[in-house]
Amino acid sequence: MKEPVDVLDLLDPVLGHHIVNSLGWRTLRPLQEAAVEPLLGGEDAVLLAPTAGGKTEAAAFPLLTRMNQQGWKGTSVLYVCPLKALLNNLHPRLRTYADWLGRTAELWHGDITTTRRRRILTQRPDILLTTPESLESMLVSTHVDHRAFFSGLHTVVVDEVHAFAGDDRGWHLLAVLERLSRVVGRPLQRVGLSATIGNPDELLGWLQGSGQGRRSARVVAPHLDDEALRPSVATGQERSVDPPTEDAATPPPPGELELDYVGSVANAATVIAALHRGEKRLVFCESRRTVEELGEQLRLKGVTVFLSHASLSVDERRRAEEAFAEGRDCVIVSTSTLELGIDVGDLDRVIQIDAPSTVASFLQRLGRTGRRPGTIRNCLFLALGDEGLLSAAALLLQWSRGWVEPVVAPPEPRHLVAQQLLALCLQEHRVGENVWQEWWGGMGPFGVGAAPVVRHLVEQGYLDRDGGLLFIGPEAERRYGHRHFMNLTATFTAPPEFTVLSGRTEIGRTDPDLLTEEIVGPRKLLLAGRSWLVTYIDWSRRRCFVEPVDEGGRARWNGFGAERVRSFTLARAARDVLLGQNPPVRLTGRASSRLTEARDRYLDTVHPGGTVITRLADGDVRWWTWAGHRANATLAASLPYAMAPHGRFDDQCIRLREDLTPAGWKSVTADAASALCLPEVDGRAVRGLKFGEALPPRLAVATLAARAADEEGARTVLTEPVRFVVPATS
Repeated sequence: MKEPVDVLDLLDPVLGHHIVNSLGWRTLRPLQEAAVEPLLGGEDAVLLAPTAGGKTEAAAFPLLTRMNQQGWKGTSVLYVCPLKALLNNLHPRLRTYADWLGRTAELWHGDITTTRRRRILTQRPDILLTTPESLESMLVSTHVDHRAFFSGLHTVVVDEVHAFAGDDRGWHLLAVLERLSRVVGRPLQRVGLSATIGNPDELLGWLQGSGQGRRSARVVAPHLDDEALRPSVATGQERSVDPPTEDAATPPPPGELELDYVGSVANAATVIAALHRGEKRLVFCESRRTVEELGEQLRLKGVTVFLSHASLSVDERRRAEEAFAEGRDCVIVSTSTLELGIDVGDLDRVIQIDAPSTVASFLQRLGRTGRRPGTIRNCLFLALGDEGLLSAAALLLQWSRGWVEPVVAPPEPRHLVAQQLLALCLQEHRVGENVWQEWWGGMGPFGVGAAPVVRHLVEQGYLDRDGGLLFIGPEAERRYGHRHFMNLTATFTAPPEFTVLSGRTEIGRTDPDLLTEEIVGPRKLLLAGRSWLVTYIDWSRRRCFVEPVDEGGRARWNGFGAERVRSFTLARAARDVLLGQNPPVRLTGRASSRLTEARDRYLDTVHPGGTVITRLADGDVRWWTWAGHRANATLAASLPYAMAPHGRFDDQCIRLREDLTPAGWKSVTADAASALCLPEVDGRAVRGLKFGEALPPRLAVATLAARAADEEGARTVLTEPVRFVVPATS
């Protein structure tokens, strides 16, 4: 019988020596062991593990070994991340591992100086850490000989691949990798690192792009006995955390999930300031405004607090994250910017204000705790209102069922097809009008179905055509040519913001509405958790100068960001909560009381056997589907004769005509499930679709409509029984 092989023996001996002696590891983690064989064999893979599961090393160790074994020269591994901050955080580790083997690892993103870039171009590192946008900038830059620079490329590692795949940055990444593979002249091994998701096999197929089915691939996800990722607290167990006092401020035992209702940002600050004193706490909020307001309230209560969100300057965020990592009795308040794998040191607590939009996000955030030996993962939910409480309870209930969202790429990315065609013409200068599809291997939306987009680009002057070749036209020069087509490599539209400066120090950015609205008295902003008095506004350069002031500032950001909407599954979980199911976590007395009130209030709108139509005395008729915003949008578009004249809908219900009867309802819904329509889209929404102006208007609207729909959820609702109810309150 053959002796089992120690996977450490498969790795480069020098690397194995340092793993044991420099890192002090006696063995590898299960994921790291399981990844060695497929990655050494050149297979595509998705490495799946919870946060802090050792995914970076699981990819790096076998790839460094393969690099030495096969004598790779030049830049042979790309390490792609969604955030510059994550790249900065990972670089020292990867550089150390590369150094052990006499190899190099370098950073390339928007904050890297010109001098450092020139050095990288002349002394190609073995591993290059970058973002998809910076990678495309290299392909189109006149200062980079991309064919020479990437000539030795063999493997691409995509960290946090699930974060890419769920939005347009994923399509952009796939398209850039297809172009890069053609430049290199060989298939590139693709390795994705992902947190827990519901459909890893589909994610792997997506990552393979045009090579799906042609290259050997596997999901590497060894069983991890992680109690923190599944429920462990008995249902119905309660603990009262009423207004905090010295006695009430004793933290709950480690390893708990707890749901509390606090009712306001100020009350949340009171609870956070009183509980868990002496510990390091990370608080997640669902908006930049809440981050700012909570940060100010905590600071006023004497708590050492730091803030992190996308509208703070890079230096401000870096200072906050470094100070927090080195501190002990402190709090950092953040949006999802700290959800991914950026290291902020050992955490004691995670606190969630209201609820994240997905179970996957919750698992990422929960995984921030319990990393030290002897500690267990934990999270305290603080609901600011009844809707936040219901959302948190629904999410925790669905988590307890072992469910995690599947990662699904947005449908019909026609606007990115336009962007990629323009970027390809910049890269190659001229592209054959009959061979452009070959650059993407006929992959999905970049295949023959993209022909109408090409025709429109030519007709509108974005592309010129001559002698069977396509090249950049005057309209593309006019719209995107500023600063060497810099705007062409960013796949999302950033709302206009003003830079806020105190002297020469940049604090961050604010919404221009706060600078233009009519007010009485001095104009004050809230940014970085502090109030600022506006002293001068430079309208032409979009700058706002401020000086510190005690309090009274306001925060606000608008923009084109994705609307937070409840999915079908989480909407149904909310219905289950209203029908009496509690999530298996600790509920405080306040949370239990408010849930009881919510169940009474929604009593006539929920039923376990189907949907409910209610009619109030004032003629208000509502169909309570509990199907989520996208399914309800699809239903509203598909049942125009049942809708109220100005029918509105949300993730819970749809407003119907006052004169609707059970017989009429049966008539208008008879064949609806087989003839669903996409939701209507306001033409103005196209302005939020980056590169939407480069599409025919009808195709831009069609793209947004497809993304606003949930046809599967709508069909499910239409097959369910409907009960007509006249509530006792009518």
